[in-house]
Amino acid sequence: MTKNPLLQEFDTPPFQSIKEEHYKVAIKKAIEIAKEEIDAIVNATAKPTFENTTVALSNVGEKLGRITPIFFNLNSAETNEEIQKIAKEISPWLSEFKNDMILNESLFKKVKAVYDQKNTLTLTPEQSMLLDKQYKRFSRNGANLSDSDKNELRKFDTELAKLSLQFGENVLADTNTFEMLITNEEDLSGLPEGAKEAAKLLATQKEKDGWLFTLDYPSYIPFMTYADNRELRKKLAIAMGKKGFQDNKNNNESIVLNIVEIRHKRAQLLGYNSHAHFVLEERMAESPEKVLSFLNNLLEKAKPAAEREFKNLENYAKNLDGIDRLEKWDGSYYSEKLKKELFDLDQEALKPYFKLENVIDGVFEIANRLFDLKFEEIDTIDKYHEDVKTYKVINTKGAFISHFYADFHPRPGKRNGAWMTSYKSQQIKNGLNDRPQVSIVCNFTKPTETKPSLLTFNEVTTLFHEFGHALHGMLANTTYKSLSGTSVSWDFVELPSQVLENWCYEKEALELFAKHYETGETIPMEYVEKIKESATFHEGMQTLRQLSFGLLDMSWHSGNTSEITSVKDFELRAFGDTKLYPDVPENCMSTAFSHIFQGGYSAGYYSYKWAEVLDADAFEYFKEEGIFNKEIATKFKDHVLSKGGTEKPMELYKRFRGKEPKPEALLKRAGLI
Repeated sequence: MTKNPLLQEFDTPPFQSIKEEHYKVAIKKAIEIAKEEIDAIVNATAKPTFENTTVALSNVGEKLGRITPIFFNLNSAETNEEIQKIAKEISPWLSEFKNDMILNESLFKKVKAVYDQKNTLTLTPEQSMLLDKQYKRFSRNGANLSDSDKNELRKFDTELAKLSLQFGENVLADTNTFEMLITNEEDLSGLPEGAKEAAKLLATQKEKDGWLFTLDYPSYIPFMTYADNRELRKKLAIAMGKKGFQDNKNNNESIVLNIVEIRHKRAQLLGYNSHAHFVLEERMAESPEKVLSFLNNLLEKAKPAAEREFKNLENYAKNLDGIDRLEKWDGSYYSEKLKKELFDLDQEALKPYFKLENVIDGVFEIANRLFDLKFEEIDTIDKYHEDVKTYKVINTKGAFISHFYADFHPRPGKRNGAWMTSYKSQQIKNGLNDRPQVSIVCNFTKPTETKPSLLTFNEVTTLFHEFGHALHGMLANTTYKSLSGTSVSWDFVELPSQVLENWCYEKEALELFAKHYETGETIPMEYVEKIKESATFHEGMQTLRQLSFGLLDMSWHSGNTSEITSVKDFELRAFGDTKLYPDVPENCMSTAFSHIFQGGYSAGYYSYKWAEVLDADAFEYFKEEGIFNKEIATKFKDHVLSKGGTEKPMELYKRFRGKEPKPEALLKRAGLI
């Protein structure tokens, strides 16, 4: 145990020293240490106070809180069978530990004793929030239940932890299993050279002759957007849509039904009508009724536009190629053609201006102009894969702000998509401001033998999005780590990420980094104008798509689902009001909807749209004063980015903006009004 690097004192994660056999031993030991810390609070003879109970409890499990993010990020970004096996073993331990703490009557009595004195204590807003959240963490998660109900709750939580892991493993397995090898070059018609080159390289790496396509986004999206061969687009689209929905060992249908049933029973056990009622009580939205009203209000505005856009696209495909019925595998292909025709904008023509390294430099420069940050690439800290880039972040006065990890390219052990995570949260302890360690993980096109990594414009906005989350983590400046950085309501957490995407559309920002990778020429102004003009292209259809996901999530989580026998039939009913394309019988969204069945977005997918209202309103403020206006940027940093979850989100937002957000800014930006 003394040689286990995870049990030594470390600052940045000691990736190079960690072996797989270290995890279980370290996590078991860290749980023991955390239990001893809890016992010390429970057994203290002094009267419970804010310091000896509330603050002491907020510091419980520091060791565990350093080890588990390392393990779970690797399980997402660099996993293998052994790590997946360990995840299945340790998840019930962590679930049991959480329940042991929450359901500890003696501990809850002490927490409640401090909470009951709240009105007589002189607390700062942050201290008050810590006490509130701590008390609710107990009361909302079973502290007031009978012993038999507490045991039932434990069973639910252990089972949910296992099911969620299995769900993610099944999706990853189906993603990794599928390959489409093309040996006839004619079948590559329409594909850009970069996509062909990447497919050739992938085939060579797997010792195959031809061009290999997979369900990884950098492979999948160019094929669906540009390949002229409709049958092959269909083959790839159906493979993508049936992850977790096939007659194999990775089928997720029963897992989905089990998860939603257990979540519903758990919520009812805790005194709530549904899982959505339980979740939303602590969000800006507050209730399922409010969320559904919000989503349906946007649906009413977006649906006519979406139906017009879809009909127009259908007519376009029919006139161009005689397509009688537009299918899901036609959408991206004909949309791209129509967009090119309408705006004379070719996504492939843009890519040479978005070399990955230049975009990284650009987002760093924007962070510098807005928030006085400087990024220095370093090789003095461990990384978990050679692809990972590591940076030291300082401010313009030279003060250390954060360590930053960035992992940009797909590989077999990495799940699809993009996300931000944290290895250490910021906190002020013993008079020292302990700075955070933040990471972003993406899946962008890899460099080939002849070209660097060139991003699509969509990938550029994805990088800015995840970097916005990273800034939220990096610029945190709170006393307690449980309120730090992205530890905010989930319908507020997307504001920093989504607002930063706006800079991708602005001339002043694009000129900083959109330079041709061969000539160094800055992106031509007409391209910038076309990017802006085309920003609202098919916005009705895009909005409808996002709303469909939010409504599906709410359908799964806002009622009793015990009578549901078919995941597919239930999903079709949930999609009823948002349907544009014909259904594909072999496909199902829910069985691979990782956001809500593996990630933390259950009863929360609406928050992307909710935060879009905030971000459109916030960026309008920047536009009024100048997108690099230091005063506005400082207000955003001081009242949003640095404050974490120390106060109610709407209060923080109003302090930045001076008023509550209005949805008109979003509808105007989307071209829907």
